[in-house]
Amino acid sequence: MSVVDRLVDPLDREETDGRPVGLALLSAAIAAAVLSPLAWIVVRVLQVDTDYALSILARPATVEILLTSLGLVAAVTGFSILLGVPLAFLTVRTDLPFRRFWTVAVALPLVVPSYLGAFTFIMAFGPSGELADVLAPLGIASIPSIYGFPGTALVLTLYTYPYVFITTRASLLSFDQQLVEAARTLGISRWAAFKRVTLPQLLPGITSGALLVALYALSDFGTPALLRLDVFTRVIMVEFNTFGRETAALLSLQLLAITAVILAIESRVGDSTQGAYVGASPNQGSDTTVSLGAWKLPALLFCAVVVALCLVVPIGVLVLWLVRSPETAARIGTEFQWGFALNSTKVSLATALVCAVAAVPVAYFAARHRSRLAELFDRATYVGYAMPGIVLGLALVFFGVWYQSAAGGLSTDLFGADYSPQLYQALPLLIFAYVVRFLPQSVGATRSSVRRVDRSLTEAARTLGRTRSAAFRRITLPLIAPGVIGGAALVFLTTMKELPATLLLHPTGFETLVTYIWGLRESANYGAVAVPALALIVVSGLSMVVILSQED
Repeated sequence: MSVVDRLVDPLDREETDGRPVGLALLSAAIAAAVLSPLAWIVVRVLQVDTDYALSILARPATVEILLTSLGLVAAVTGFSILLGVPLAFLTVRTDLPFRRFWTVAVALPLVVPSYLGAFTFIMAFGPSGELADVLAPLGIASIPSIYGFPGTALVLTLYTYPYVFITTRASLLSFDQQLVEAARTLGISRWAAFKRVTLPQLLPGITSGALLVALYALSDFGTPALLRLDVFTRVIMVEFNTFGRETAALLSLQLLAITAVILAIESRVGDSTQGAYVGASPNQGSDTTVSLGAWKLPALLFCAVVVALCLVVPIGVLVLWLVRSPETAARIGTEFQWGFALNSTKVSLATALVCAVAAVPVAYFAARHRSRLAELFDRATYVGYAMPGIVLGLALVFFGVWYQSAAGGLSTDLFGADYSPQLYQALPLLIFAYVVRFLPQSVGATRSSVRRVDRSLTEAARTLGRTRSAAFRRITLPLIAPGVIGGAALVFLTTMKELPATLLLHPTGFETLVTYIWGLRESANYGAVAVPALALIVVSGLSMVVILSQED
């Protein structure tokens, strides 16, 4: 029996009130596995004195961190929509010159780690950066600081807006333009047709991308740390490193509460647009292209500025480091091993495969059986995405230690329990951490694809005597395959860039591009960072070919 058969076989089993029991149980098991690391946070919080916990949560510093984090999420999400939606429209529905080039170029920032982007922006626009050196002879003594809230919001926006761009573009490509033409023939104005026909069809894709952006901004550690902005993730790391584990647990729980609020808001938006789907197939209808006319040059400049900030600046800085330190580059060329890139690729591919397989039952159950139970399992998969990598890594260290202790494990005392290397710092545990973190990317893409499949197609197959699993395999799966593969490619990208969980859980001697870059960066060996950083960007960029190839 194939993997697909095993996944959809529960569709043929006993149902209760029209809900497949087997599929519900499978979705519940996946959701429970994703939520399991939360046990560490709950245990830590339960060990904290109630009065002390209330004093920590109510202190002015915590309130300030809360407001800063919420403001950052709102700013990054809003600006990402302002960038991603127009870029998607320009590359799909207009006569923008070199549309294919711009499609690839504006999606590529997704392959650049945000912490690497922040570091190159500091070197380019910081007080002692390249721009300051250029402007100094002109009498300009200072430039606006890249540090703090504005710089953090700018960098995170530039490297997360592709989530909105990709999901909105997918919605535009699958949108039936004949609906707009029909509305126009009824005398509805172009603007009214956009509000009443086009926007409801695009809103699910926009909100899916915006949700990923919001959760990324909430959970990112590297960018706020480099740009000196006190948000939850940075403070949690500082507290843990200074043995304030109770405080770190309390702040983590507060961070997860914010995640729940974001998920609730996205769910309400999704419910309001659920009826907008009409079952259109990709590329259905006429190919209506909007002429930009006099706006063609401003549109080109808009795309060029975005690409310059997202790609030219970081790559230019990395190349500049190589040019300025040729002896360092030559030495690193002999020390750097392409096996590091191979290790990163292997674990990223494994994670992408596991996420693609696990996302199918959860997404199908949520899209086809609208209920509070299905919505609960679907939303549960998003919790790990907002959990800081440092918290997730330490939670899995705790679980690995507990498991070995319960199984009669070996030697070393860690967190007061016995520890064995068979589970801790093993590849399965590292891959599981990646799955917990990035499963929502695959679930979101797959769920959106399932919702766009016309139910009448599978119902017709059922009336012809096909079983549920056969109808899924022959009808639904080919139609949702682009979403499944696109989601897996997104998982591959983000896994390649994940830093905290990799540092905590990678097996001894298992060096990846991320761990190698971080080690070089801590030694301030900037010229040496350029080689593996460029390699990381190139290897990650290959997955964009997979994402964009699914459009046809």
